[in-house]
Amino acid sequence: MNEKRNQSPSLTRAQKRAASILAGATVTLFAFMLLLGYISPFIYTLSTSLKDKEQISLPNSPLYPARPAKMEFEGKEYEVYRVPQPDGSLKDMAIIEKGRKTSTFIDAHDPNATPYVWEGKYRSLEPVWDFSPNWSNYPDVWKLEGKNFTFGKIILNTFLIAVIGIVGTVFSCVAVAYGFSRFRFPLKNTLFLVLIATIFLPRTVVTVPLYAFFVRIGWVGSWLPLVVPHFFANAYNVFWLRQYFMTIPREMDEAAMIDGAGPLRTLFAVILPQAWPALVTVTLSHMVFAWKDFFEPLIYLSTKPELQPISVAIQQFNALYGQQPQLIQSAAVLGLVVPVLIFFLAQRVFMQGMVFTGVDK
Repeated sequence: MNEKRNQSPSLTRAQKRAASILAGATVTLFAFMLLLGYISPFIYTLSTSLKDKEQISLPNSPLYPARPAKMEFEGKEYEVYRVPQPDGSLKDMAIIEKGRKTSTFIDAHDPNATPYVWEGKYRSLEPVWDFSPNWSNYPDVWKLEGKNFTFGKIILNTFLIAVIGIVGTVFSCVAVAYGFSRFRFPLKNTLFLVLIATIFLPRTVVTVPLYAFFVRIGWVGSWLPLVVPHFFANAYNVFWLRQYFMTIPREMDEAAMIDGAGPLRTLFAVILPQAWPALVTVTLSHMVFAWKDFFEPLIYLSTKPELQPISVAIQQFNALYGQQPQLIQSAAVLGLVVPVLIFFLAQRVFMQGMVFTGVDK
């Protein structure tokens, strides 16, 4: 009885450990399946962008970029199939003589072996595919031309719109967030609440009034409606920056004031050097927004295709080259390179900024 009592705790610990491992494995598997489902469209886009036109036109081609395997024999190239053998196995063999009922094959790995005659329709056999990515699709896409623009031009347009908007967003949001986090003035909390309430304002509500205003002042058909509004701050970025500024001790401001620094000097010498994670967060968020924004460039630049960013201009590529899906997917991949590359290069600082801006102060 004593031995059984002594064994029971160890068995219980073993069972708990096994249950913990099983639970961890289940959670990991579930997270992996969610991740796979999320990135599957990107995997498909990347795979299709590396295919050639011949593979896409074949109905039974594999999902990965590949070309039909061929074997050179006596100065000629022959297609390779998986041919059933008398013992029931499958063997890679090149067809050298095609027939309706019987065809002659040779071993793809041993051309000197005795030819094999197979009875049946060779078209019913499974072809052998060799992994063969077609990297030339990307330079081909870069040379494509639409109406009054090239692919390189729309990438440049997108980059310039994003950079100008980033400059305006960072400067304006830093100024507003600094005021709300460090100064006291009448109705401060009420004004901040009104600012945050604009987040819930539907974008469609202001679209028509803004468009009418920009038409009246003659800005439609230029980049001005896409970049100038960002010089007047926005609630999302102001909130992020304010939360981060409030994590910086006020004692540092007071020390700067004792040394004779004014509010502007304090901002540039004390606050901003410690707020790089928040600034990177704002920069990346606006970069992604500008890169994927479709509606506003569509309505303001519909008459100026040479000024359109990639989000709008790529639709013309879809119409012009719709019969070549590999080029369309290659264009999509090239459009993703810049924001994805910037995100991964600044990922650590971006995540740090996201964590600190959520601190309640």
